[in-house]
Amino acid sequence: MIDSETAPEVTGTISKLPIAAAVVALIGLADSVYLTVHHLTAEPVPCSIISGCETVLTSPYAEIAGIPLAAFGAAAYFAAFSLALLAAFGNRFMWTLFGVQTIVMALFTGWLIYLQAAVIGAFCQFCLLSAATSLTLLVLFAISILINHKRAV
Repeated sequence: MIDSETAPEVTGTISKLPIAAAVVALIGLADSVYLTVHHLTAEPVPCSIISGCETVLTSPYAEIAGIPLAAFGAAAYFAAFSLALLAAFGNRFMWTLFGVQTIVMALFTGWLIYLQAAVIGAFCQFCLLSAATSLTLLVLFAISILINHKRAV
């Protein structure tokens, strides 16, 4: 279990790792909101880097109970943003919750990458951006654990 000691030290200034995490979460939030709007309006998503966006975004895996998967992503990124921001202002417990959130997001991201590669057979550049932001959030949390571990030694 992650304890409150994994939170970055906050000594009178805003901690840099939670602020960086909040910025990354905003990128993920913007990406997820963009995909949600396109899903709800049935407007095709321009796929300029790789082909396959529409294949992924119109697959049966693109929604759960009629709700676009991207909407769940937007909620997850908003929660990550909020937790990181609260941690930046000194709430160590929120950083612990942020860590749990990022672990869950990274695990779900792994599942979604598997679905794109092995089941759907196509990739969506916006989905890959979301995967990159989720994994970046996890890396930022892991760095905070390493920093605090070195301080404890």
